[in-house]
Amino acid sequence: MPSYIPDATLEDSQFSVDRALEHVQNISKTEHAVGFPGHTATRAYIISQLKKMGLETSTQEGYTSGDWGNFSKAINILAKIRGSGTGKSLLLLSHYDSSPHSSFGASDDGSGVATLLEGVRAFLARNTNPKNDIIILITDAEELGLNGADLFVSQHPWAREVGLVLNFEARGSGGPSYMLIETNRGNAHLIREFAAAMPQYPVANSLAYSIYKMLPNNTDLTVFREDRDIEGFNFAFIDDHYDYHTALDKYERLDKTSLAHQGTYLMPLLSHFGEADLNNLKSLNDVVYFNIPVFALVSYPFEWIWPMFIIAVLAFGVLLGYGVKRKKLHVKKVLTGFLPALLTLLINGLIGYFCWPALKWWYPWYNDILQGFTYNGHLYIFSFAMLAIGICFFVYLRFKKLGTPNLLIAPITIWLVLCFFIANSLKGASFFIIPVFGLLIALLIYIKQEQPNPLLLSFLCIPAVVLYAPFIQGFPVGLGLEMMIATTLLTTLLFLLVLPFFDILKTKLGLSILCFFLFVVYGIRSHINSGFTNERPKPSSLLYIYNADTDAAEWVSYDNVLIEWNAQFLGDSEKAGKKEDTLKTIASKYNTRFTYTSSAPKKDIPLPDILVTQDTVQGNSRLLTLCVTPQRPVNRLEVFTNTVNISKAAVNGVSLSDYYLENRKSPKLLTHYISNNDFTELELEIPKGEKLKLSFYEASNDLLTHLQFSVPERPQNSIPMPFVLNDAVMTINSLEFE
Repeated sequence: MPSYIPDATLEDSQFSVDRALEHVQNISKTEHAVGFPGHTATRAYIISQLKKMGLETSTQEGYTSGDWGNFSKAINILAKIRGSGTGKSLLLLSHYDSSPHSSFGASDDGSGVATLLEGVRAFLARNTNPKNDIIILITDAEELGLNGADLFVSQHPWAREVGLVLNFEARGSGGPSYMLIETNRGNAHLIREFAAAMPQYPVANSLAYSIYKMLPNNTDLTVFREDRDIEGFNFAFIDDHYDYHTALDKYERLDKTSLAHQGTYLMPLLSHFGEADLNNLKSLNDVVYFNIPVFALVSYPFEWIWPMFIIAVLAFGVLLGYGVKRKKLHVKKVLTGFLPALLTLLINGLIGYFCWPALKWWYPWYNDILQGFTYNGHLYIFSFAMLAIGICFFVYLRFKKLGTPNLLIAPITIWLVLCFFIANSLKGASFFIIPVFGLLIALLIYIKQEQPNPLLLSFLCIPAVVLYAPFIQGFPVGLGLEMMIATTLLTTLLFLLVLPFFDILKTKLGLSILCFFLFVVYGIRSHINSGFTNERPKPSSLLYIYNADTDAAEWVSYDNVLIEWNAQFLGDSEKAGKKEDTLKTIASKYNTRFTYTSSAPKKDIPLPDILVTQDTVQGNSRLLTLCVTPQRPVNRLEVFTNTVNISKAAVNGVSLSDYYLENRKSPKLLTHYISNNDFTELELEIPKGEKLKLSFYEASNDLLTHLQFSVPERPQNSIPMPFVLNDAVMTINSLEFE
């Protein structure tokens, strides 16, 4: 990671973190989700900054539904630096909308926009004419379903020119920025060119690349890859995940070193890919790659995976024979040596597996942090890593009489078995074999020498520590504390790799006690920090819902643990978890359900006007057209159906994809994120003779300011719960077609 040093006085041709921070501050003054007042002001600011650089700037506006049934009007911002050549263009990508409805978007993705604005300014100040055209695309409605990217890729003529995309993102407010590739083929040429650009602080490995491809996470870059086979790089920092999509995503909480890290990627890559042949980036071959200090990014082809594994196995076989011949290895002791290795893996694996469920049981309010990473999450990671090391020391002390050579056989065997399965199923992690060679050399030393050199043993452990230690923290940071099992198991596996070093230590019992002590101390610290304060506020939720079909109103909440603020409306209510209720169908990122409901007074909330303009039969199909017009200021409309087969559907003239209609697994047909109180026109085609029921859930995020309600402001130790409909006034009404 780079260090942050105030640099507002840097020469114009250099990327300045302070100058980028000014953009972040201006972009994140208020919430700026699609349809919110701040959205227009944010767009105007970005356009003014691009024009200030002398760039001809344009916008692209249009409706799009993406692939998730999330419909909106997106307004993209575009500019271009003309190159001297005729090859493919380099596209710089970020998005300017924040998440609905409470996020200020400083990190996600004000940091990405600021990185591009400052990077392009510094590049232009160098007065160099690049070979390739450089397109700056700052998309809209990314948070709603990658809609702006979909609009550009499907409709803008510049999309045909793009040869490579550099996308800058964030999924938290701090930590290192990870490089993740998006490609439909092999990564060999992309990694070659990335390394040739020589970014100073690369944080990248092919294991993260392999895992990313398995996860359902998408960015704007995904649209380019899937719809136009355009490759690219994502750069995103993901730590401090508890700030993600919340009211805490503010300028003050953005880690300045994370923003600096984004700049260290952009500037060398902008210079390199501005001149590179972007027609020659596709490859059928993959490479294993990882970053280490001094050597930056190391890579080798997939073709080396099995030879390296076979060499390790053959070397292990030779050492086994050599050790038996020199009478340093004894079959009974070797077999007994598997007990501590397997025992530590079993104990620490069980601790890691039950850790997060136990914490949520002990602290039930953790269930309301939907990101799965608590404010004290790093304390838990360190605490359980110390517990795992303490258990390893404690167990291995009971078997020290077996001798180090005999104890090393089990770790080598376990790691070779692990590397075999990796070579088969997770090739991106095949660099795990490299530290095993250090362990094999250590075994050779112990077989040949009575008193091995401590410095040599320490040196042999360095690759293991450098490669694996970041994953101990990285897995729960990236995937939530439910992945604490990765922390405890990786800590144990790392202990097995550096066992030769620990053998030379004289105070193993003392180290075991120290680790248990640190576990207790940090466990107490995490307990002290388990509550909520003004700096660590609790996510909470409250909605008012009027159901016109039943003529009843309810207060509802997603909270597992209510606070005084919403308990005054829901405190005497019963849990809603077992109720069969259509309200469960409201869309949310983590499939979050309502937990509390209570009766509410009926308010005079205008329902949308629904006008059926077409209802005809053609052949075996029934064609319906209806227009839903808000009668109050609203932010979104969700439309649900019964189980009828909908063969075609369009919203405001934009068709929902056949793939989406055929594969939707919920009653939701679409969500329209509304701008300027726009209408929603639906065109539907269903089989003749089938009954259709449409339910309309219309919501406005104005519960706390609505004149008909007297809901007080949240206390300072609470924030709106992200990822769910919140602080909203919702109406439900249905329409049936026999």
